Amino acid sequence: MLDERLGRVVISKSGRDKGRMFVVVQIVNDRFVMLADGDLRKIENPKLKNLNHIQFTNMKAEDVLDYLARGETPGNHIFRKNLKRLLENGERDGKEVW
Repeated sequence: MLDERLGRVVISKSGRDKGRMFVVVQIVNDRFVMLADGDLRKIENPKLKNLNHIQFTNMKAEDVLDYLARGETPGNHIFRKNLKRLLENGERDGKEVW
């Protein structure tokens, strides 16, 4: 069973990447997750981020989640396509604190 946080879109609250959208690709433990966006942070080198430094949204990157559920590694273009589609739909305002 997959963790419900996998595939969720988050926004960085601190660091050089503040304000950027990422997708949760791995749960490290109860404090840290690995994030990728296909641009600044590629799937080959995801960013380790503290849960206190990110804000979860109501959005999910469905295509990325499908790959993760099958145990496959999604390509960077999948991340970019999903995040771009979510931004174009104006869904960024669906923020929620986890």
